[in-house]
Amino acid sequence: MSVLVYAESWNGSFRKSTYEVISYAKELAKKTEGDLTAISFGDVSKEELLTLSKYGANRIVSYNNINKGDNQIASKLIADEAKESAFIIFSNTYTSKMIAPRVSVKLNSGIVSNVIAMPDSFSPLTVKRTSFSSKAIELVEVNTPNVILSIAPNSFYLKESEIECMITNKDFSEKGDITLENEEISSEKISLSEAEIVVSAGRGLKGPENWNMIEELAEELGAATACSKPVSDIGWRPHSEHVGQTGKLISANLYIAIGISGAIQHLAGVNSSKVMVAINTDADAPFFKAADYGIVGDAFEIVPKLIQEVKKLKT
Repeated sequence: MSVLVYAESWNGSFRKSTYEVISYAKELAKKTEGDLTAISFGDVSKEELLTLSKYGANRIVSYNNINKGDNQIASKLIADEAKESAFIIFSNTYTSKMIAPRVSVKLNSGIVSNVIAMPDSFSPLTVKRTSFSSKAIELVEVNTPNVILSIAPNSFYLKESEIECMITNKDFSEKGDITLENEEISSEKISLSEAEIVVSAGRGLKGPENWNMIEELAEELGAATACSKPVSDIGWRPHSEHVGQTGKLISANLYIAIGISGAIQHLAGVNSSKVMVAINTDADAPFFKAADYGIVGDAFEIVPKLIQEVKKLKT
């Protein structure tokens, strides 16, 4: 059974989440004895495209002249390419969430989002996904001839499986309904959606001037920085760092919450994290009930000590 992957790029480069879905798709192709094709949109160099073969892509279809933001055109081209594919794989990113449902309608195929594991069986196809803000795991059965799976970030490991591949460059002259007038590039060093470690803080830091220690801890850990909704609302931190039910949903391997009480809306956005650590002066803060580890104490005393300990471990 052949497998097609949407290889999403950012400013001409692929990120970890793309390589995760390629790794997932290659494992799926091995189990079903099929080939793996990746499809890419936007101005991506040949050298960058070839990195997909490192994780097992047999064939790469590249549309350099297609704007990544034109989801209607992208969904049409993916659907055309996927007609003979049993599986169409996406990463569970914001862009994919706009494209995958359109492809599902065009192919009349079943779609499963937030997938966290390889299928349990293939006849019928059953696969695990998270639901209820990651508080539960569903086992979903799909009976359509082809199936769309959207893989949750950090749920499948990178697995190198280098293979020779063929790159096919294609052009599409038809214009879509969307015109990109301007694009704002996030300045974050590490993407929150795919960060393995996230250091987050709330109003317990008392002001934006105290965020230097959060950034220092994140830098030492190789982590992304985040914040609670009230912090972004009052302008201490940019809205792009807001995690929670109304902000970004993350699936970090380690989430460190500093000075965050743990409102249910915040927890709904971070519950997929594998390990959560809470640091708060309030021993009754709701976050402690959800956290795997908790430290009751003053962040201004604890965080500098954490930074020093991390530096010691690194040396």
